[in-house]
Amino acid sequence: MRDFLNKKGVTLSPKTYFITGFQYFALGLMASLIVGLILKTIGEQLSLPFFTEMGQLAMTLMGPVIGTAVAYGLKAPPLVIFSAGIAGAAGADLGSVAGCYVAALIAVETGKLVSEETKFDILITPAVTIFTGFTIATFIGPGIDQFMKAFGQLVMWSTEQRPLIMGILVALLLGFALTGPISSAAIAMMLGLEGLAAGAATIGCAAQMIGFATSSYRENGFGGWLTQGIGTSKLQFPNVVRNPYILIPPTVAGILLAPIGTLYFQMENIPAGAGMGTSGLVGQIMTLRTMGFTFETFLAIFILHFIGPIIISLILSEWLRKKGYIKFGDMKLNQYGDDLNGKYQIDRTI
Repeated sequence: MRDFLNKKGVTLSPKTYFITGFQYFALGLMASLIVGLILKTIGEQLSLPFFTEMGQLAMTLMGPVIGTAVAYGLKAPPLVIFSAGIAGAAGADLGSVAGCYVAALIAVETGKLVSEETKFDILITPAVTIFTGFTIATFIGPGIDQFMKAFGQLVMWSTEQRPLIMGILVALLLGFALTGPISSAAIAMMLGLEGLAAGAATIGCAAQMIGFATSSYRENGFGGWLTQGIGTSKLQFPNVVRNPYILIPPTVAGILLAPIGTLYFQMENIPAGAGMGTSGLVGQIMTLRTMGFTFETFLAIFILHFIGPIIISLILSEWLRKKGYIKFGDMKLNQYGDDLNGKYQIDRTI
């Protein structure tokens, strides 16, 4: 059985399902729902119906795109990849975001097991993949979605009741996820984070990205600042494993700024922006969409998402350098050579 599973590329590994699968799930979200929201927002704010309709179409195709993305990420055969789009669509319709991922994941792994095992592969493989995805979406998807949303509701309720403590906790955990191997965007979407909790998550993620970009400026220059600050801080994950002290400046920035955002600025966001930080400025665009395109909102974003992390991270990183905890080169992006273009390539997006 083990040899058969290995031959089919079915690893039954938690790393495959909770890290690799999540990363491609997040890419599917980005290519459909999140980009669609951005396009729709542009169309609504600038009175451009063409962009509004384009964004709406991208949002409605979230399920098929996620299903295809997950199948591609798990290295499924072509027939499984194409059929997984239908499994993802069923999951999105019957189990929302969380159900979509589970339905697509199980459908893909089941499809891989039967792929090229019969003379009627062109019929059997897509039929089994679609049947599995639809069945999972029907009987398991709604329960998974309800559980994730209930947990998300608990997080949001707790943040409203204890904005100081929970604001720090949400910012800390989502920030760690953004820099680490797990997708913060996927977590925020599955939990359906909204309101103050989503605002705190955005601050924590922004602190990681802008904080790392600023702390590593002397190693990576302005190009590196943009790559991390507007791209992703996941590029620093190999360096964090090597020297965990470099994680202190951006993390402290998130801890200090999150309660200010929840208590004084009342920062809010929606699930699509909560786990994005400053990646592609999605977190900021979604914050504006949620709180309004006002001067006060622009000012709060400027202070909490950019200026605050820059100042705090710069002060702490320089202090740690003087103490010898951080040395020149510890945050250099290219010190791992091909690893950044290979092993960690998928982490660059979200």
